[in-house]
Amino acid sequence: MIIGVPKEIKKNEYRVSITPPAVDALVSKGHQIIIETQAGVGSGISNENYTSAGAILSPDAKTVYQKGEMILKVKELFPQEFDFLKEGQIIFTYIHSANNPEETQALLDKKVIAIAYEDIETDDGNFPLLTPMSEIAGEVGLIMGVYHMFTISGGSGILVGGAVGAEPANVAILGAGNVGLGAARYAIGLGADVTLLDIDLERLRDIRQKIFTQIRTLYLNRYNVRQMLPKIDLLINAVKWPPRSDQHIVTREMLKLMKKAALIVDISCDRAGAIETCVPTSHDEPTYIVNGIRHYCVDNLPSAVAKTASYALSNTSLPYVKKIADKGWLQAIKEDVALWRGLGFALGHLTFKPTAIAQNRQYTSVEEIIEMLE
Repeated sequence: MIIGVPKEIKKNEYRVSITPPAVDALVSKGHQIIIETQAGVGSGISNENYTSAGAILSPDAKTVYQKGEMILKVKELFPQEFDFLKEGQIIFTYIHSANNPEETQALLDKKVIAIAYEDIETDDGNFPLLTPMSEIAGEVGLIMGVYHMFTISGGSGILVGGAVGAEPANVAILGAGNVGLGAARYAIGLGADVTLLDIDLERLRDIRQKIFTQIRTLYLNRYNVRQMLPKIDLLINAVKWPPRSDQHIVTREMLKLMKKAALIVDISCDRAGAIETCVPTSHDEPTYIVNGIRHYCVDNLPSAVAKTASYALSNTSLPYVKKIADKGWLQAIKEDVALWRGLGFALGHLTFKPTAIAQNRQYTSVEEIIEMLE
């Protein structure tokens, strides 16, 4: 199979979807890898690194799309890429189509096969291509929070781990999933006083007994959050929130309970989500102030550590890329239920129900697609 890798075009996105070891593994199986020139430069991977692993360089994205039977990306597709798509082409990337009707329409109109990293789910309920990015986002989010508490960054001037005779920062983390656990790991490692909140008491018990015995845990509800807010120096949100919900964990009104020097880092970055006052920002202008409280809401934190993130993503995606390239997309999804669940678009049909519901579109099950093609 000919696999194309274009350079990412989203602002401040420095990751790349494939690394030289993965190129070598695929080329050794007889596949051809075409990579846009400088696609890996933001991740510290040179053109020479790729060519020495067996890749072929292309001067532009259009050529990559024209030649590629399967396209590997990191981020969703943007309008300038829509015209490059061709019928029957396989797109493998983070798609996030539910909140992007323009992208959804393009994927349907072009009759591509689109498999979303974020929707690949194993039988035990894990999302293997989300997990590494979630962990990294949590860790980077905590580090960014620590930096933006520095006096020179306009923060409270508190060192997260404190000092002899001076208290450490009081850090609260909303959500005990992979993002929250990543943030907690770094916060505890730096010596902060950490409270982790979640509605899953068994998850909190497991973390407290087996992972971070020194952590404080608290049931996540509005009352407990209100009681906690006046005490904290850094609030980390790691809770993904339903689109268009009119409920929030931290409302605009609740900001009045916080210290004026406190900082909110919203890693999930859902606009008006768990944190009502969240508006996604960029690495160029990461913070803003609402009611005297600074917010940090950068929506692609893993890109800040692009080399690490690219290798982590490529390592986890490679087994699925191999299956698709070796067997073809149809046979691959029939043999691997995780890939089956990741199929979002197939030859003009929408096969991801949440997007169909969110955008009021017709839904076609994967079973129906297979039946049509056999």
